[in-house]
Amino acid sequence: MAHSLDGRTIVVTRPRAQASQLAAWIGEQGGEALVFPLLEISAAADPAPLQAAIDRLDTYSLAIFISPNAVDHSLPAVLARRQWPPALRPAAIGPGTVTALAAYGIGEVLLPSDRFDSEALLALAGLQAAVVRQRRVLILRGDGGRELLADTLRERGAQVDAVACYRRRAPADAAPLQALWHAGRLDAIIISSSESLRHLVGLLDEHCLACLRNTPVFVPHQRIAESARAFGLQQVIQSGPADAGIMAAVVAHDWRRE
Repeated sequence: MAHSLDGRTIVVTRPRAQASQLAAWIGEQGGEALVFPLLEISAAADPAPLQAAIDRLDTYSLAIFISPNAVDHSLPAVLARRQWPPALRPAAIGPGTVTALAAYGIGEVLLPSDRFDSEALLALAGLQAAVVRQRRVLILRGDGGRELLADTLRERGAQVDAVACYRRRAPADAAPLQALWHAGRLDAIIISSSESLRHLVGLLDEHCLACLRNTPVFVPHQRIAESARAFGLQQVIQSGPADAGIMAAVVAHDWRRE
């Protein structure tokens, strides 16, 4: 029985802990998935800010988890010392983070309904000035990244503590990808953040940069698509959000043209 991805090698660049579902699905469709994280995730170098936030957890009204990595690098420390405060409302940018929270027994998560980014979260009624003014908000995130969420909530009158509970680093090189491109065996790549894309571009030699510009690149957000086109990529396919959206876009792609 033929599958939609027979003979195709597709690179999944999510952090390793979030790559398994996509990789397994690609295999089920007859393809070969190469998991090559463009963001290596590790615990924050300094645990003190997270520990300080845990000590005052009861003072917060809202706790925003930026990603599943934020959940996995903060909640074990929280739950090792105390229960989650019943009055503390959790919020998340995407459904993957909601799933990660559920694994720790935390539900009733504030989540955007159609688009999953900081802008969509900030548009929710629960994050407007009338609600957050003079309230304390905890943002659990990786080092670096966008400041839009914290800055906007401060402008709305909230007292915001943004705590980096994990680090993100680029891999040392892209040798596995370059070997596939040099062999003509890399058919598509899935990129789930603009930061990952920047890392990839910075790692490639000139030959592979040229290959990247003509390789189908699946991205789940308009901002990443815009970044990809700014780098000169010619086959940028914007999917729906999360793994389900990416899977649907990969299936719908006309592979006969490649």
